[in-house]
Amino acid sequence: MISFQIPEAIRAAAREAEGLSRELMRTAGRRFDRHEGEVPWDYIRRMHEAVRCFGGLSMAPPQDGDGLHYQRLAHLYEMLAWGDAGLYLCAPRGGLGAAAVAATGTPEQRTRFLARFEGEQPVFSAMAITEAQAGSDTSAIRTTAIRDGETWVLNGEKIFVTGGHKALIDTPGFVVVWATLNPDLGRRGIRPFVVEAGTPGCSVVKLEKKLGIRASDTATILLRDCRVPLQNMLGDLAAEGGYTGVLQTFDATRPLVAASALGIARAALEFLQEVLTQRGVHLRVGLPRSRMTNLERELADLQALWRSAWLLVLKAAWAADQGRRNTLEAAMAKVRAGETVVRITQKAIELLGPAGLSQEHLLEKWFRDAKINDLYEGTGQINRLIVARQLLGYSRRELT
Repeated sequence: MISFQIPEAIRAAAREAEGLSRELMRTAGRRFDRHEGEVPWDYIRRMHEAVRCFGGLSMAPPQDGDGLHYQRLAHLYEMLAWGDAGLYLCAPRGGLGAAAVAATGTPEQRTRFLARFEGEQPVFSAMAITEAQAGSDTSAIRTTAIRDGETWVLNGEKIFVTGGHKALIDTPGFVVVWATLNPDLGRRGIRPFVVEAGTPGCSVVKLEKKLGIRASDTATILLRDCRVPLQNMLGDLAAEGGYTGVLQTFDATRPLVAASALGIARAALEFLQEVLTQRGVHLRVGLPRSRMTNLERELADLQALWRSAWLLVLKAAWAADQGRRNTLEAAMAKVRAGETVVRITQKAIELLGPAGLSQEHLLEKWFRDAKINDLYEGTGQINRLIVARQLLGYSRRELT
């Protein structure tokens, strides 16, 4: 049964993460927001050493774990994003690439590719799925994988690859590239391939300039006759369809993206309450809404919104730890958290006026960092479709 009591091990890890957030992230976040493209190496190295104190941030559950892996990560990611959303994405950990390996790889592949994250030097991974004509519609992927002897030959272009430069250029990491064996097969033809740093034919050709999360690079990756070993295709070639692996990956990561969104939202909500308290505005808990001031009602609504979203995150993470299919819960958490972080940061700016927009404070940055959480790993619209299909029992063809 799900419990709302936070185990002491998770409490201790969250306290460590809070210390790191205050010391390393709140102090450096503005600098790397203003200097997009500059790699925060000092932060990355210190974070690489520090995360070992609370068991790392790997997406792959340990074989001898306590069954709280995703719940622990939810608390840690929320706290680190509270520190700074852009730098949180620069924390050396498995990331989406490792999540794809964990979800779709064989035991041998998981051991081979994930071991590097436990080394002395920080290493990154990324996942490349989006293309110019294939955003939410993965059946439109045109990056191809053709077998040639003992290798797969990949050709295509991937865009909006979070952390792609760090995975391929800055560290000896890898990118999981989703490519099609046969475009005519649609989603059934899609398979994931591990492309390691330094592989000929794989290059980073562009870095995006972004609204928010500027400390994190977002890359375009070009694949031109890029050869990878046969054993770098994750999973079983004879499987019915590789798209299942996409769903499994996102079922694991969407609750954690939602948790990070709520870290930004909590930072904004705390700042709003701090400023209003300084101005003599206090939320009188327990009063009927009719006796509250408008500001009190606004604060109460924002707090309720945050708490309800956090409960959805905990349920989705708990289901993942139980080994249950959590597609519905993961999509719900992602939808609600994306809405919540945008609503709270926007409302905080509205209530604080000029102070909310001033770069003397971090609120305007949190507002810019917020929107990506409603977009990546499935937009709010796509996740609503997933929720509707799950609740109504409709297939993709019946409800689009």
